[in-house]
Amino acid sequence: MTVILGEADQWHHRPLYAEVVHRAHEAGLAGASVFRGVEGFGASSVVHTSRLLSLSEDLPVAVVIVDDDARVRAFLPRLAGLVDGCLVTLERVEVLRYGGGGSGG
Repeated sequence: MTVILGEADQWHHRPLYAEVVHRAHEAGLAGASVFRGVEGFGASSVVHTSRLLSLSEDLPVAVVIVDDDARVRAFLPRLAGLVDGCLVTLERVEVLRYGGGGSGG
């Protein structure tokens, strides 16, 4: 699953991307990562960029959550009301290696 949102999006005075990651962790999903974009646009058609001449404080952010299909779909209701106005996509992936346990392996 990928959730595309703006860096400035907030949830109760906390970055929205952090809330999405927190909920994914609470739900026991296999993993979640946040990636900050350097440039992009969405439904508003406004281009947000990190280029020096056009500094933006609302760069695109992608939260990527990985787990099996059933667990990701079961997590969707936990995002209800949280990511309204954001782009949420579901993608099929093939996991070639997963070094669970946080030992770097």
